[in-house]
Amino acid sequence: MLETGFMNVKTEANLFATSDLSLAAAISLFSDLSSIDRTDQQKAIFFFKRDEDLPLLIHLFWTNSLKVDALSYFNQVKALKSRIYGNDA
Repeated sequence: MLETGFMNVKTEANLFATSDLSLAAAISLFSDLSSIDRTDQQKAIFFFKRDEDLPLLIHLFWTNSLKVDALSYFNQVKALKSRIYGNDA
């Protein structure tokens, strides 16, 4: 895996992984979540399939330029937390 310049963000050839809940929630508004690794009790790692739009989406998120519906984003955060702490992965 290769560290990208942002904390808690890693990449692989066909998957993008992050332990950042806020970034994962933003990405999941536009891309399906592939899986969640919960083997580390301190943090979950979210995996997304890489596509051509993902780098721009991540850039827009980190530069505070991504515009999304606030309620949709809030609901995604809640849904991801539910998947982390529930039995649904």
